[in-house]
Order: sequence, then C-alpha cells, then structure tokens
Amino acid sequence: MPKREPQKARECWMRIDIISAVPQVLGSVLGTSILQRAQDAGAVEIVVHNLHEYGVGQYRQIDDEPFGGGAGMILKCEPIFACIEKLQVERNYDDIIFLTPDGGERFSQSIANELSLKRNIILLAGHYKGIDQRVRDMLVTREMSIGDYVLTGGELPALVLVDAIVRLLPGAMSDAESALSDSFQSELLDAPHYTRPAEFRGVAVPEELQSGNHKRIQAWREQQALEKTRLRRPDLLLEKSEK
Repeated sequence: MPKREPQKARECWMRIDIISAVPQVLGSVLGTSILQRAQDAGAVEIVVHNLHEYGVGQYRQIDDEPFGGGAGMILKCEPIFACIEKLQVERNYDDIIFLTPDGGERFSQSIANELSLKRNIILLAGHYKGIDQRVRDMLVTREMSIGDYVLTGGELPALVLVDAIVRLLPGAMSDAESALSDSFQSELLDAPHYTRPAEFRGVAVPEELQSGNHKRIQAWREQQALEKTRLRRPDLLLEKSEK
C-alpha cells in the first residue's frame, strides 16, 4: 500500500504509523468503510511503512537466522531502528506498540478507549518467527496481543487495533453515539437489536422496543444486556464486581 501523504490543509486528530514487512496486506481494509471516511474527514492520518525500504545491504535484507539455531527467521534490528528513529525525528510518539501473541497486554475495549486519546502512535507488526529482542527492550513501549493464538504476522492484529481505535475518534462515525453504546463500553455485552419489519416469519420485535417510551426501552436494553452477559460472558460480571 502506498504511503498516504500528510494532509496539509488541516491537522488530524490522531496519527497512526504502521510498520510492516508485508504492507500490501493492509491496503484494502485501511481504504474502505469507516477507516477511509475517518481519514477523509481529517480525524486520523494512517501511514504505512514498508520495512523493506529500510533493509540492510544491496538486497534490503530484513530478516536473518536466529542465534543459537532453531527454525524460522527473525526480523533484524537495523531496519526497525532505522524506520522508528526516522519517525521519532519528525514527531513525538505517545506509544510504540508491538503486536505479538506473547505480549503483556490483551487488547480490550478499555485499551481502545485509552489509545483513542493519544496523539501519535506506532504499530509494529511482527513477522516470521519474531523480532530481535533488542527492539522490544530498547524501542517498544507496549506489547499487545489480540488472543492466545499465532498468526502469520502482526498485520491483522494491527488492523484490529486501528479499527477499534479510529471508530472512537471525533468525526469518524456519522452517529458518534453508536460507538458509545457498543458491547464492552459498559463492561457488558450489547443488547439485541431489531429493525423493520415489526414481524418476520411469526417472530415479532419485542413490545418494549415498539412502545415509544424511552425509559421503558432503556430499561429493557439494560436488562437484556445484563442477561446476555450473564449467560455468555459471566467472567465480565465477575471482573466488574471486583473493581
């Protein structure tokens, strides 16, 4: 995916830089739907950096065999340091986040809320077997995982973070209240939703939602959210009670 040129007409609310060994994976998602609209509206600037442009030697090498032997290849220090240090000369970054299944933090809605308040962040997508530990020790400020499983690279987790963060930014969504009522914002799962027709194949929309009584509708939604969470994610209720 080609780099997006910085918008000069107006200053964006947030900038996200993504460093990737396979940047072509990112293009179709970043260029569609809410993410594209948010960029067009000036809510966010998303810039993708091809790690191969910072590779070592004539062949732009970005990986090498691990010391001590073993399977797989390791992303080298030099290209990552060169890319990040170049960016740090241009602006200050609140966080440099490495996407990894063995990271210290499990990504959640509360972290998305927190990151949406940042000004500039870098997302470093790992690839191959991993990255040189010196990058993690000397550059990375946070390590994040989207689950206890291994993917081919960190590009998909990076997209997950970007999507969850950007939709919270001012101007990203035409109906900002929609993001605020999503699952996990209240530490509960979202209540069921219905739209027209009022009856379909013998199943009617609950009477409460058709009542026009906003207090009754809100009470129904809260009760449904609580019950859904109790049945499907009781761990969330336990965490909430312990806070």
